Amino acid sequence: MRWRRSLPDVLAGGVFVVIGAAFVAGALGYDRGTALRMGPGYFPLLVGAIVTGLGLAIVVKGLVAGEVITWEAVPWRAIALIAAAVAFFGLSVGTLGFVPASVVTALLTALASRRVRPLTAVAVTAGLTAAATLIFVVGLQVRIPLWGG
Repeated sequence: MRWRRSLPDVLAGGVFVVIGAAFVAGALGYDRGTALRMGPGYFPLLVGAIVTGLGLAIVVKGLVAGEVITWEAVPWRAIALIAAAVAFFGLSVGTLGFVPASVVTALLTALASRRVRPLTAVAVTAGLTAAATLIFVVGLQVRIPLWGG
């Protein structure tokens, strides 16, 4: 029997293990309480343990039954546009307002794919902006100005 290993699975699982272990270590400094009277450290400890366990499972799966993966070209355009969209939203939502910042952010992320046509990108932008406005500003009542600060 030939074992196939998957380096991406092993690395991703390792990242999960490190993050989960950090949560567990941080949670040990707080009072955990009991299952019926949870303290401030109970939930982070529980989540950290679950993330660590899932990470270990991913590492084992990557070592035992990995898939042969062919490396493709890195989609630099998508990476750059999505990073620019997130940075733009963070820097402009306070000055432009929620709706214009959401429109530009959604449009940039929609255009990150080479398969999306301009009309589809505009439709996705309108839908995401409307949904985000309804969810965050109307539903959750987040205090962000809709238009210009």
